[in-house]
Amino acid sequence: MDIKILVAAHKTYRMPEDDIFMPVHVGAAGKESIGYQRDDEGENISLKNPYFCELTGLYWMWKNCDNEYNGLVHYRRYFATRKHVAGNNPFDKIIKRAELEKVLENTDIIVPKKRHYFIETLYSHYAHTHYASHLDITRDILNKKCPEYLPAFDKVMKRSWGYMFNMMIMKRNRLNEYCEWLFPILFELEEKVDVSEYDAFQARLFGRVSELLLNVWLVHNKYPFKEQPTITMEKLDWNRKAKSFLRAKFSGKKYDKSF
Repeated sequence: MDIKILVAAHKTYRMPEDDIFMPVHVGAAGKESIGYQRDDEGENISLKNPYFCELTGLYWMWKNCDNEYNGLVHYRRYFATRKHVAGNNPFDKIIKRAELEKVLENTDIIVPKKRHYFIETLYSHYAHTHYASHLDITRDILNKKCPEYLPAFDKVMKRSWGYMFNMMIMKRNRLNEYCEWLFPILFELEEKVDVSEYDAFQARLFGRVSELLLNVWLVHNKYPFKEQPTITMEKLDWNRKAKSFLRAKFSGKKYDKSF
């Protein structure tokens, strides 16, 4: 299979050796080379990276690649193998070509295993940790541009779980369809939200909203897809993450950093 998975990175980092992975320097515009494919070559939105995060890589891949299957992962988070792998090296647990090809024989779309929030809906979690107005404005945009998606949007916002991280692998026709739908919505949202009011962390809202919009797109279109586990390259500080969430939920203190 002709598969190429973009690994979004903003700095040099150890990369998988499997040839299905392509490291891409996201937000490369105006910066020195780090030795990876740059996202400011060809048709691109590289300058939007402070606000769109890894989506500048997704946009570059959409506009400049034509592989049979394309995907997006992160330099610190990948799709993982379902096979038992001995040892604690997370790089050994990244899915490899042979296993991935078998999964793609039975689906056109792969997403991460669903993430559960338990005591929060997707809407309330976003509202507590970021700003609910982002989602309210997005709903208004959908109502104007593609109202047929509103039932799916409302359904997703009431869920307590979702497919997160802006990670996916799709057959090219599905990726084209998704991006053709997603980016016009985000560009209009960009016109309606003044990011100058936010710190650098909260200004990355378009990447966060897109995580939820992937769920909306999947629900509305009812395309079959497969869930795949993920693996992080570095340990997460779950204690700090839990404390920050509780502060956001009960004291109104928004997130100011990633975890």
